[in-house]
Amino acid sequence: MQDSWIQYAEKFTSDESGVLRQLREHCYANFEDKAMLSGFVQGRLLSMFSHMIRPKVVLEIGTYLGYSALCLAEGLADGGKVITLDIQEDTNAVARSFVEKTEYINRIEFILGFATDIIPKLSGTFDLVFIDADKPNYSNYFDLVIDKVSSGGFIIADNVLWSGRVLDADKDENAKALHEYNQKILDDERVENILLPIRDGLMVARKL
Repeated sequence: MQDSWIQYAEKFTSDESGVLRQLREHCYANFEDKAMLSGFVQGRLLSMFSHMIRPKVVLEIGTYLGYSALCLAEGLADGGKVITLDIQEDTNAVARSFVEKTEYINRIEFILGFATDIIPKLSGTFDLVFIDADKPNYSNYFDLVIDKVSSGGFIIADNVLWSGRVLDADKDENAKALHEYNQKILDDERVENILLPIRDGLMVARKL
């Protein structure tokens, strides 16, 4: 029944661009870790968030194949940009190749390296931060970006339900880290938040 609900939701969701469709199909056909890609509905949600916020600067932690970066770029303010961080050269090359096919070629900046090293060196403020990288570092990433997020800006973290394993009494390392992140956000008086049970869970926090 759940699959039919998902199919129904997809049927009644505005379509993605041709390049995004090609990228999604390329991922599903060639990558065993395809679950790391933001799905169609989640991608449209990220695009919708971006259109609502109209960010000047988006920071993405975890590029993978660039699908979510392209979705976030769709709602940028005039002259805005997406800065996306990752450590994997092979997947980054794929991301760059697809971005080069789009109008966002000069609006998405790729940086290779460890986010914990890069973020402190980034100047300016972020209107939107999307966290979708190694789960044990989620809380560290939040701590590194919170003071760089503009007032009223957003921090969105992916996979915060971890296929429901955050509910397990005996949590694995990732589930434990994500549960701790969720609790951290709930307890932080600098933000207000909502956990959306969409796909694998999105924690949306707005800086007060």
